[in-house]
Amino acid sequence: MGLFVLEQSLPVPGIAIGVLFSRSGPYAAIGREGYAGAMTAIAEINERPGSLKISAEARDPQGVTEQYAPLARDIVAGTGARHIVGCTTSWSRKEVIPVLEKSGTLLWYPCPYEGFECNEQVIYLGACPNQHVLRLFEYALPRFGANGYLVGSNYIWGWETSRIARDIIEHSGGAVAGERYVPLGDTDIDRIIEEIRLKRPDFVLNTLIGPSSYAFLRAYHELGQRDPNFAADIRPVLSCNFAESEAAGLGEAVTGHYVIAPYFQSLDSEDNRRFLSTARRLSTAQPDLSAFFVQAYTAVHMLADAIERAGTDEPGAVRDAAMEQAFTSPFGPVRIDRATNHTVLVPRIGRANGSGGFDVVDEALNPVMPDPYLARSSLAVKTGSASDRTPHLRVIK
Repeated sequence: MGLFVLEQSLPVPGIAIGVLFSRSGPYAAIGREGYAGAMTAIAEINERPGSLKISAEARDPQGVTEQYAPLARDIVAGTGARHIVGCTTSWSRKEVIPVLEKSGTLLWYPCPYEGFECNEQVIYLGACPNQHVLRLFEYALPRFGANGYLVGSNYIWGWETSRIARDIIEHSGGAVAGERYVPLGDTDIDRIIEEIRLKRPDFVLNTLIGPSSYAFLRAYHELGQRDPNFAADIRPVLSCNFAESEAAGLGEAVTGHYVIAPYFQSLDSEDNRRFLSTARRLSTAQPDLSAFFVQAYTAVHMLADAIERAGTDEPGAVRDAAMEQAFTSPFGPVRIDRATNHTVLVPRIGRANGSGGFDVVDEALNPVMPDPYLARSSLAVKTGSASDRTPHLRVIK
């Protein structure tokens, strides 16, 4: 046991935690998923017998980057909360970090991100690049080819993920056919679709978010209907940040395309079945629960568990308690790597099945250690036949 895990946990009174997700604005769909996941976990914790009760201090920055820091300060100064669960984009996370550092508050960040950050005041529960884009390319490049087209929203997630993707493609003997960015919320993507049609890449990496992503996927589907060479089983779209709830709203426009995440609703496990039963009872969210929902849900449960074991909500003590042991989540055991504050997790690749969900087609053989700076990861992907590639992943039958 660590220094902050007491032999007998102290009684913990009601604890306020901040919940900071944009439930309106250009990426509201994902923000609402995170909010609903956090609130579902809080409701579940509060109905359990025991001493810990949580009050949610929720704020909606409305997708406006400049509102995150003031609202984080309001949570900390106005409510006494010492932990915040939230932020969706990397812009928003980076906006609140100075507030966290000044106040000693801990952010539990549940979303995948582009890496190249490690902050003592942040617990990174989403996948970092060696757990998403690299693993996705290890699956896709041997199957479809190494020449890619990169399209993303015009902010740090799109820029940095595309930069990493370009490095992987070039180290793997491929070429980037094009790289384009779209302002957040912009749906004017016809010129991008036409460029893809002309350049005929082997695949498209999509790091767009919200309405921009939806417009692109619909337009790409229409291109595939006009020209079978752009069908999903020939030239797929790959995504690291696409939610099942979003797929449900797009129907056949996403059928056959690929997403990487630690969680898909189709996971066949007792932990997931138990979670789905609880979530559908307690949550007002739509039934298509994605990794964004589940990771926010898991963040709150990990936080509550660490508070109870530490006997205090003091951030340093809670951080140490959270790192003491693995936590059982709906997507399996997860633990926090003490060296990086990032989560050790199992990446899974899902293929959209046309019914609003994803069939898991590959998953890592073992939990993957986070490598947020790609210091230990080879960026060269073997692009021969699928049968002779290094078996990082196992196929799900």
